[in-house]
Amino acid sequence: MMVVEVPVNGQSFLAFDYGLKRTGVASGNRITRTATPQATIAAEGDARLAKVAERIREWQPDALVVGVPYHPDGAAHENTARALKFARQLRGRHGLPVYEVDERYSTTEAHALGAKDADAASACIILEQFLRSLP
Repeated sequence: MMVVEVPVNGQSFLAFDYGLKRTGVASGNRITRTATPQATIAAEGDARLAKVAERIREWQPDALVVGVPYHPDGAAHENTARALKFARQLRGRHGLPVYEVDERYSTTEAHALGAKDADAASACIILEQFLRSLP
C-alpha cells in the first residue's frame, strides 16, 4: 500500500465518491482512522459544487479525499477523467489539499456489505483506505 504524505496537522477529512448523478460523502479523522457516511449529494454540475461547498463549510475539514475510479487492469476510463476534474475543481475553489485515492471496487464492496446508500458507503471505504495509508 502506498504511504501518503499528509502534514501532521491534517486531522479531519471529507471524502467524495464522485458519480454522474450522485456523489457519496463521508467524514473521518486521522486519530480513529474511521469514516462515517454522510448524506449523499444528488446533484450535478454547479448545483453539486454548491452542495459540496456547504458540506465543507459545515465540517471544516483539513483536507479532502476524492475517489478516482479505474478499470480492474488499472486503465483509465470516462469516469476517471471526470473524478480527476472534480478533484481539480475542489482544489481551485476551496484552497484545501485534495488527495486522490484509487477507488476500484469500492462500490462493489459497499453493495456486498449491504449498504443502504452505496454512494455514502463507497465514500467511507475510500476514506478509510486513505486513512490506513497514513503513517
